[in-house]
Amino acid sequence: MMIRLHSLATTTPKTRAAIQASDEPAWVLAERYGTTEQTVLKWRGRDSVHDRSHTPHRLQTVMTPAQEAVAVELRKTLLVPLDDLLSVVREFLNPAVSRSGLDRCLRRHGVGSLRALKAKQPKPKHGTFKTYEPGYIHIDVKYLPQMADEKKRRYLFVAIDRATRWVFVRIFGSKAAANARRFLRELEEACPIRIRTVLTDNGREFTDRLFGERRRPRSGRHEFDRLCEALGVEHRLTRPRTPQTNGMVERFNGRVEDVLQSHRFRSGEELEATLSRYVWLYNQELPQSALGGQTPLQAAMDWHRRKPELFKKIPEHLPGCHR
Repeated sequence: MMIRLHSLATTTPKTRAAIQASDEPAWVLAERYGTTEQTVLKWRGRDSVHDRSHTPHRLQTVMTPAQEAVAVELRKTLLVPLDDLLSVVREFLNPAVSRSGLDRCLRRHGVGSLRALKAKQPKPKHGTFKTYEPGYIHIDVKYLPQMADEKKRRYLFVAIDRATRWVFVRIFGSKAAANARRFLRELEEACPIRIRTVLTDNGREFTDRLFGERRRPRSGRHEFDRLCEALGVEHRLTRPRTPQTNGMVERFNGRVEDVLQSHRFRSGEELEATLSRYVWLYNQELPQSALGGQTPLQAAMDWHRRKPELFKKIPEHLPGCHR
């Protein structure tokens, strides 16, 4: 058993037991064991050879238990800092209270930390997306970092199906309306699902609706709108300054950003190959918690078994990229 001795102790449990068992005078034992007569008499008067607790038996406080209870309740109710509470206690309870004494009182009663007492503001919960059948596509554009062998940065067009989480991407040199139109056409060709609706933000590549003082309804003559009409696809727009509406594709863009930050690319071609590989793995191999642990391919196959009319072809292979 480990024995803990006071740092200033001049005796050990063995010498203390010897003192208690001896009938010799105290001065003789003091000289023998190199201690004082008072120490010898102290241990003779005890039944144990172990040190007692050095914690004071009486608290050094000028407040009564009733005053302490009031101070604690004031702390809980008002949630005031220590110095403000000290002023109140000195004014109405006990003028002799010191700052350190009040602090010790609060700590003893478990209210020493004001931050812990304050109710934490609940974090806003992420809203769940409304359930849709396959064919509701979110589309967005993400900037890509400029590589050493490139003269300008490029843009990643991303589409994701809300029901199956299937992703399709293409890289273009600009985010002009012509490229948005080209992306939609290639998406429609590659997607095994019958696209019914696409949701985009209010970028000029997707719409001619303006914001602020010049905000106006879209004309429907934008080339992206005209292609949607030709394909029989409804084009919906997010509300201005509400990127969370298109949050599904924004979350995937966050995954892409993680890939970009964790790799060092020597060329634009290497970057493009890495993104293509990642999208393929995402569609074919990566289980999604939102899909109950299924991959996008498995979710698409499951939907196809239940509602084959929603598909143009069997989703046996979902490449996610188009060359």
